[in-house]
Amino acid sequence: MSETVKFELVPDNKGVIWDLLLYIPTVVALASIAASFWYGDDKNMGYVFFFLTCFFFIVGVNRIFKTRLMLFPTSAISLAITEQGVTVNQKDGVLLNLISKIRFYSDYSAKSFGLSGVDGTGKQLQFVFLKGQFLSLDKFDEAQKILKEKFK
Repeated sequence: MSETVKFELVPDNKGVIWDLLLYIPTVVALASIAASFWYGDDKNMGYVFFFLTCFFFIVGVNRIFKTRLMLFPTSAISLAITEQGVTVNQKDGVLLNLISKIRFYSDYSAKSFGLSGVDGTGKQLQFVFLKGQFLSLDKFDEAQKILKEKFK
């Protein structure tokens, strides 16, 4: 591969429904358990489950608004793979160049993949890319194939 391969990303509206179906019941169940412990005899377990409630809420909001809908300024809007590394373009216009320690992580369900690496300033960066963010299934498979060959 001698040229740059670029992949444009789009919001994954279908995936939002699945994430809502996952996170809303989880957060409600954890909040209910936290409340039952809090108003019961074990306030310490109430604190633990309240922490878990907040944690899952924050993770869900980040996954839906940053990754799925790409609404945050730090959301990735394109991915470019070159011989020198990987460039991720963010919504706010910042280009992040992963130049060393680049690792590709595929999942078993083949619906997403992760990418991590170090940029020019020495900062470790991590990204998750979902199948629904790519313009087509072929583009998703092509990106995975190139990254797997180059960085696995």
